[in-house]
Amino acid sequence: MLLDSSSPRTLGVGEHPVLRFGREHAPEDSWPGRRLMFLREAPAFELSHFCGTCQVLFKRLDGANETLSQVEVEPHLTAGLSHVDDAVVETFGGLLPVGRYVPMLLSIQPRLILPARPGDYFSEEQIATWGVDPFWGLPEYPQTPYYRTWQAPVDDERHLFEFVVPMVPPSWNDRTRVKEYEQLLAASSTPTAVAVTLLDIAAPAVAAGDATDYFEHWGLMHFLLDGHHKVEAAARTGRSVRLLSLLAIDFSNASAEDAQAIPDLRRLPEASRKNR
Repeated sequence: MLLDSSSPRTLGVGEHPVLRFGREHAPEDSWPGRRLMFLREAPAFELSHFCGTCQVLFKRLDGANETLSQVEVEPHLTAGLSHVDDAVVETFGGLLPVGRYVPMLLSIQPRLILPARPGDYFSEEQIATWGVDPFWGLPEYPQTPYYRTWQAPVDDERHLFEFVVPMVPPSWNDRTRVKEYEQLLAASSTPTAVAVTLLDIAAPAVAAGDATDYFEHWGLMHFLLDGHHKVEAAARTGRSVRLLSLLAIDFSNASAEDAQAIPDLRRLPEASRKNR
């Protein structure tokens, strides 16, 4: 559920942001290097390829090894946001590269997903469109547990999937703090996590030989900056939690027009691809 959103705004710092997006170095005459998220200049996630015909991807790398909680706004997030809070947006915007971002406040009900287990997007919906990797003979592998929250059709040929991707796996979370948030969520649905978000859109250039459902995949990927314990607590208890998302228009693998359509699309009722 979309609770609030605001118009795109410029956020970020010009020099040495804590988190940035780019590509790994590759010789100029070679295929472009991997598209990456960097955390303190270390590769933290491999992202969908620039081409737009390869699969939607988030793959955790060695640099994804810390959370980015900001002490000065933590009391506000624990109490919970009821609207897009400019002070919180600016605080987390100071960790990001300069660009245009769409702030959104969402209510989500996360489900913890383990790779290659039931509910895994990469071994279910993605395989239905791309088939298995022709070299490895396996689905894409995100190298991290992650959360699924919501999905809905954009139209008959395009479908939007939403993911919450932790910077560190839930097994790193402090059990006592998770329990504390479980108790808090039993009384309130307003505790709020924060994420930087990418929209990546992809479809195969031609239908794979073993494809059973050819369509365009819209991957809305929320990379958690703060709130790992809150989101796990919500998943463990089946409760809702709030998420302040900063959707990065300039760093998504999608047009600015499509990225700016996300707040309206996020108001749609949830519907799986099978039930479209």
